[in-house]
Amino acid sequence: MKSKKRKNRNREDPALEMTPMIDVVFQLLIFFIVTLKTQDLLAQLDVQRPAPDPSSVESQVDDLLTLLIYDPATQGGGEGVAMNGVKMSMDRLDTKLGRVTKFSNTMSVVIKCTGASQQGTLVKVLNLCSKYEMKNLSVFSM
Repeated sequence: MKSKKRKNRNREDPALEMTPMIDVVFQLLIFFIVTLKTQDLLAQLDVQRPAPDPSSVESQVDDLLTLLIYDPATQGGGEGVAMNGVKMSMDRLDTKLGRVTKFSNTMSVVIKCTGASQQGTLVKVLNLCSKYEMKNLSVFSM
């Protein structure tokens, strides 16, 4: 009797396709990220917090100066600068900043720029802040 030998006829080894598996994994990952509900742990804690010191809150409010740079063509004229909500010229802003920095040089200054504000006005305001050595500046656009 002859032993029967199987001939290997160019058989390929079975292989797993990785592309569909990666697609499924990414879809599951996106699903779990989107449906994840984060809980605010601080809101859940029942903690008695001390009341803030009223004198410290008032001093923090006094140490904040807000400058708004806007487009004078669309928002009522002027030179495009307002300090704490009051529109003013650059010369008046210069004198106001000089008076303010006599009391406190470490004051925080927030400079808000509207979308249509002029870049030159922002540069002038930053130069004035530099002139009076104001260090705590924050600039952002609205």
